[in-house]
Amino acid sequence: MAGNWKMYKTPAETHSFFEAFKPLVAAAVNCDIVLCPPFPNLHAAVKETEGSNIGIGAQNLYWGKEGAVTGEVSGHMLQAIGCQYVIIAHSERRQYFGENEPDVVRKVEAALQYGLTPIVCVGERLEERESGQTEAVLGAMFDGGLAPLTPEQFAKTVIAYEPVWAIGTGKTATPQIAADAHRFLRGKVAEKFGAEAAAAARILYGGSVKPDNVAHLMAQEDIDGALVGGASLDPKVFAAVVNY
Repeated sequence: MAGNWKMYKTPAETHSFFEAFKPLVAAAVNCDIVLCPPFPNLHAAVKETEGSNIGIGAQNLYWGKEGAVTGEVSGHMLQAIGCQYVIIAHSERRQYFGENEPDVVRKVEAALQYGLTPIVCVGERLEERESGQTEAVLGAMFDGGLAPLTPEQFAKTVIAYEPVWAIGTGKTATPQIAADAHRFLRGKVAEKFGAEAAAAARILYGGSVKPDNVAHLMAQEDIDGALVGGASLDPKVFAAVVNY
């Protein structure tokens, strides 16, 4: 269960969140718990979660180790402050910053080089779903961004299916719609990396996940967890998702 805070919260608010959140999930053993604050809050988040069952991730990274790349943050830097995960190619990064499949490959390789678990986002826009292109879009994203990885690299990578039309809109893919997309993606994994890799792959669902719909989504065989947006900003609400 991963939470993406996007561009919300200060370091002080991060402290307050974890103060409330940690006791609510201290007994959780049903899932890995990850929270991805914005860059300025990462150090505070890592400090707040030391010795707990909560992992911290970043929302993005640059593929180089260091250099004259103003405004970017490297996997080397994220590793140095104690991050364990990083989100790659969230739909907002694709939409607003032009990230594409070659970027995904470079960023996944950079994340793995520094011991970070990449959470790679894929998903179709509303017009693509309505025109019947969902599988074509997901297939192209997989073929361009994940298929070029080695089997060893892919085994350390998490996929997040996030239909763009369900992110921050209040619309949620029905459990069946989500399950169909996850099944398709798992089939792509099987084609490229084999049945064993497909069975082991973790594919998260993201898109307006809340306490009142999480159980129905997680009941689907091919959905292995969630990448939660707005509902991860409130400690009680995100704890309810984790403890569903």
